[in-house]
Amino acid sequence: MEILDIIKESFIFPTKNLDKLAIYIVLLFVIGLLSFGGALSIYYAVQESSVYMILVAILFIMSIVLGFLITGYQVGILKSGIDMDDEAPGFDWKNDIITGIKMVIANIVYMIIPAIIIGIVALITNVPGNVLQFSQEIAANSANVTAAANSTGVLASVSEPTMAAFGTSIAITAMVAFVLIIIFSIFLSMGEARLAKTGSLGEALNIPEAIRDIPRIGVGKVIAVFILIFVIIAVIQAILNTLSAAIPPLAILSIIVTPYLTFFSSRAWGLLYSDIA
Repeated sequence: MEILDIIKESFIFPTKNLDKLAIYIVLLFVIGLLSFGGALSIYYAVQESSVYMILVAILFIMSIVLGFLITGYQVGILKSGIDMDDEAPGFDWKNDIITGIKMVIANIVYMIIPAIIIGIVALITNVPGNVLQFSQEIAANSANVTAAANSTGVLASVSEPTMAAFGTSIAITAMVAFVLIIIFSIFLSMGEARLAKTGSLGEALNIPEAIRDIPRIGVGKVIAVFILIFVIIAVIQAILNTLSAAIPPLAILSIIVTPYLTFFSSRAWGLLYSDIA
């Protein structure tokens, strides 16, 4: 399937499955309510009675279970793309929850590697030491009432060597992190597609094969689709944020827009993977 066809079909896909999208939106709203209720219950548990902690546990467990459900459903949308099925899958609570758990495990495994590398780079560039030195100089200079009243004065009072070392170490680590997260996000997307296709966690965690899937599809094609998905989502979110800032009530549109974009991106990766399915 051609790149522009993938993007076009994926963007239209949610409009053909408004009933499933509506259910997905409701589930997200319920998760939000459960999480808010859990946070509120923590307050009452601390202020009044530890009995509320039981309610906290129940609410958070329910929100986690529903989180697994919608995560598993996203894999189902991806599978619909692999199978070239115009119809979004129905919600299957048991299978979606199990698939969601598998997907969370896959996310953890795939992101452990970049996390370790980023940690090593941070140590090599001495991020912890530079942050500590920077914080100590800020704290020392903040003791000056005049400087404390002016944040620019506090930062200006930090020595140039400390500022340079702090900025360099953070910049290098951030650049490495950015590149690794993008690369492993693409690997993870291949792993997610393998999970959608086979239902097997083992296949999803077969990182070497997931990486080999990229040249099988076409490195340029995978990167192009990744960039287009990223740009489209970023532009739409930027427009939404701008409108929300100008007219605050419009912020409620995110309740619809965010799930819509989730359907779009999952469908696009599925259609992309269909080339080798």
